[in-house]
Amino acid sequence: MDLYYSPYSPTTGAIIMITAAFGLEFNKIQVNLAAKENLTPEFLKLNPQHTIPTIVDNGFALWETRAIITYLVEKYGKDDSLYPKDPQKRAVVNQRLYFDLGTLFKALAEYYYPQFQNQPGDPQLFKKVEEALNFLDKFLEGKQYLAGDSFTVADIVSLSTISSFQALGLDISNHDNVVNWYENAGNVAPAWNEVEEGAANLKALFKSFQENATD
Repeated sequence: MDLYYSPYSPTTGAIIMITAAFGLEFNKIQVNLAAKENLTPEFLKLNPQHTIPTIVDNGFALWETRAIITYLVEKYGKDDSLYPKDPQKRAVVNQRLYFDLGTLFKALAEYYYPQFQNQPGDPQLFKKVEEALNFLDKFLEGKQYLAGDSFTVADIVSLSTISSFQALGLDISNHDNVVNWYENAGNVAPAWNEVEEGAANLKALFKSFQENATD
């Protein structure tokens, strides 16, 4: 199975965690986004949206991290613990996945990504970040996990999101439930050290952009 990825992609960590959980082996193919390697005819044939990460499983190409993760769970998972088959439990997991995509990750990306272009953080956009974190904190109230009473793909995706954006300066200290959940990640998340390494790569890249902007 091929994994087209960038070491700076905030969602790559989620793919790493899910593959580690199942012991899957990937042929990792690094895509240089700065060199526009995701816009080559060969890559566009695999993924017309030219997004990272993308996987190819025996000729079957798929992109969008949350779709990739649920596909891998359903095809290679030994049980349904990470993605429950019970309709109501799965509905909660799906809601959290959609929340990550449409609210949490979206708010963080819209606030932090322009700063790679030397733009100052927009206070109005940061209000959306705070709102998303408040929702996340509410979901975790009285709970150890994001969707139910066990570790699921919902945790995997949002932990990866928070990890990467903490590398860009996200402060979660005012959200106690998020802090406790995040601190527990090292105990329950597979390959968490690799996720942290990816976040460190992103942090270094962000720092280099900031330093070049002030030269």
